[in-house]
Amino acid sequence: MYCSKCGTNVAAEAAFCTSCGNPMSRTTTALSPAGLQPAASSPASVSPYLSPSGLPASSSFSYAGFWIRFLAYFIDSLILSTVTIFLLIPLIFLTGSAAKLEGFSQNHGEPDPAVVGALVLLFVLFIGIAIVLQWLYHAYLESGEKQGTWGKQILGLYVTDLLGNRISFGRASGRFFAKIVSGMIPLAIGYIMAAFTERKQALHDMIASCLVLRR
Repeated sequence: MYCSKCGTNVAAEAAFCTSCGNPMSRTTTALSPAGLQPAASSPASVSPYLSPSGLPASSSFSYAGFWIRFLAYFIDSLILSTVTIFLLIPLIFLTGSAAKLEGFSQNHGEPDPAVVGALVLLFVLFIGIAIVLQWLYHAYLESGEKQGTWGKQILGLYVTDLLGNRISFGRASGRFFAKIVSGMIPLAIGYIMAAFTERKQALHDMIASCLVLRR
């Protein structure tokens, strides 16, 4: 015989279920597990309806559109530009780049190849530092507790995967570098896609399987 409450196999003479303590009776113990209604079919355990993105349908979130994302990008650009300038100006003087530039501008003869090479190397170094700063800024903050850069946090935006979960640092890094692909498409279409795609995804969001949502 089987318990009508939990489905445990109970001896015929038992007055109570040995598993859950449910009183046994002739009408309830004759049922088998096949005749029991599975717990998953009860209204309380039914999975919520999933939207096309895989997120539970809820009014607590919505997709972030193009213009609010553009504004967040503008705020982030101001923050990063300020930090980069404050970091690079001391480096320019510490490496002697300012003196090299001044001497180069005052030289009326042929430019010194060594000086030109040093300036080019320093320029590449500065560009590399700026890229690393942007990468760490976006990847660290978007994979962090707030799930968004400071610009996104100010506007109530956050980044998730397609199921609404917090993304890892690796995926956030992939999303950042995928912006190179978005930027390679003429007329910034890779970015403008966030204005007309179903889930307001830019190309780099699709590549990294990410969403930008509003709280």
